[in-house]
Amino acid sequence: MRLTTKGRYAVTAMLDLAIHAIEGPVSLADISERQEISLSYLEQIFARLRQNKLVSSVRGPGGGYRLSRDRQEISVVQIIDAVNESIDSTNCGGQGNCQRGEQCLTHQLWCDLSEQIHLFLAGITLAHLIEKREVQDIAKRQRDFIARERGTESLAHIRLGTS
Repeated sequence: MRLTTKGRYAVTAMLDLAIHAIEGPVSLADISERQEISLSYLEQIFARLRQNKLVSSVRGPGGGYRLSRDRQEISVVQIIDAVNESIDSTNCGGQGNCQRGEQCLTHQLWCDLSEQIHLFLAGITLAHLIEKREVQDIAKRQRDFIARERGTESLAHIRLGTS
């Protein structure tokens, strides 16, 4: 399966946004700092997420991004699709020209695998990911690290992304 850095970063950034949305609009600079993703790359990703109506921007002081829909309504596959990524396990990009311009012997197997992966990721929402204890633990660790770096009190006592 080929899922590029862009697709992985988009899912990571959207999960970060969903976790911290309870605090209000989330800046790309904060996501960048917590997830160690370049700010310019996040700007490109969020332009596509905004075009696909997964996020909305809030301007002005305290501005940033918000989810455009409830986190229970945004699936991982929607995020990947929004940044123009494909979930493709074939070597031919699904074109069927894998062997001398024709389908190879296992082409359909890899197409079926791609479809199963797509269906699997379609069934996972941001809400499902936030509910995972390990995701909450990692978010708390990231939050504590940033607080120590900034010399501020940790907000880790807030139950992340839950209301």
